[in-house]
Amino acid sequence: MTVEENITLESDLEHFRNEKEKIRNLVGQIGGKGSAKQDLIINMVFLAIIITLFLFDILRHLFPVNLPLPPLFSIEVGILLVSIKIIWMIYKQTKVEHFQFWILNSIEFRLNNLSKQMNEIDQKLDNK
Repeated sequence: MTVEENITLESDLEHFRNEKEKIRNLVGQIGGKGSAKQDLIINMVFLAIIITLFLFDILRHLFPVNLPLPPLFSIEVGILLVSIKIIWMIYKQTKVEHFQFWILNSIEFRLNNLSKQMNEIDQKLDNK
């Protein structure tokens, strides 16, 4: 290999590393590794609230405990929390689908550029 080829390969490798880091940052922004702890905390909070409401409801029916909550309050809050969780999951999935579309669009754009370059090279070779 010549010195020029080594320099070209090193610059290509550096360009690849920069693009890889950009993609890693984007994945983190849309819900990659960076948001896993946040998702776990939110899931645990939802679960704790629903279990607490369930236990209060069980206590109300098993023992003559007078709780300051209306009888259907736990069901209503449980349905609200489940609805919020479903909306939140749809929102997260939408972000992932948007990112996948962006990646596929980028790949298509790169393939089109490569195809154009191949056609140009083919035309130059045919002309010689």
